[in-house]
Amino acid sequence: QMQLAESGGRLVQAGGSLRLSCVASGRTINNYGIGWFRQAPGQEREFVATISGNGFNTYYTNSVKGRFTISRDDAKNAAYLQMNRLSAEDTAVYYCAAGWYGNNPDAYAYWGQGTQVTVSS
Repeated sequence: QMQLAESGGRLVQAGGSLRLSCVASGRTINNYGIGWFRQAPGQEREFVATISGNGFNTYYTNSVKGRFTISRDDAKNAAYLQMNRLSAEDTAVYYCAAGWYGNNPDAYAYWGQGTQVTVSS
């Protein structure tokens, strides 16, 4: 089994930046695709970004393209989501997940508990 723990979420002003971390334990993330999803209050969980198991491919939802960057460091068994030019619409609980690569949450077998990101306008 793999456990995932997100961190880095906090209150930030609009226009600011945050870097979320996702650290795995119990199993190496080598060859696992990593995805970031988010869920705002009263809304369904939505896809944010994904990176392939070899790190060569990334894919983003349109609303974060050019602002967010997903990355991974297999040596640290971790993945990251760098978020720039944040807006109030980015306020949500952010989850990382490990599994295949893509925007479908069903492709991911392991999920973290989430970290809260709140952007004040």
